[in-house]
Amino acid sequence: MSDFKQRLPHAKLAAPAFNALLKASEVVHQSGVDPKLLELVFLRVSQLNGCAFCVDMHSHDLLQKGEDQQRLNTLAAWREIPFFTDAERAALNWAERFTHLHQPDADKEDAAFAQLQQHFNDTEIANLTFAVAIINAWNRLGVSMRPQVPRRA
Repeated sequence: MSDFKQRLPHAKLAAPAFNALLKASEVVHQSGVDPKLLELVFLRVSQLNGCAFCVDMHSHDLLQKGEDQQRLNTLAAWREIPFFTDAERAALNWAERFTHLHQPDADKEDAAFAQLQQHFNDTEIANLTFAVAIINAWNRLGVSMRPQVPRRA
């Protein structure tokens, strides 16, 4: 059984790379894409990737932004319930398509892109796509290096 300790202080050991990824995250947050939508996407991708640190952080951030607990509780089942807008559904679908790269399907990817175009302009789609790429990078660091999840009780 795992002891859940951080493996390495990766932020210190690879500070230039860490800071560059942090800067990319800041740019995405300042891109004009709705901050709450970004956090929903970040949380969903983090759930898919099993990144405990990121799931905790983005859940907390969403609560701080006024997200309701029921939507947080049901995000993993967003396709099955009516609590998410069509724009959120398009963004979540896009994020899932490009988090699960092991199952490429050009027709589904084209459909997901067409769905995005109904709700977002080209710049927003590009920024949303960068957001998905960046959260996947953070998740890989979180899963591999196991930063500690602070208890917020």
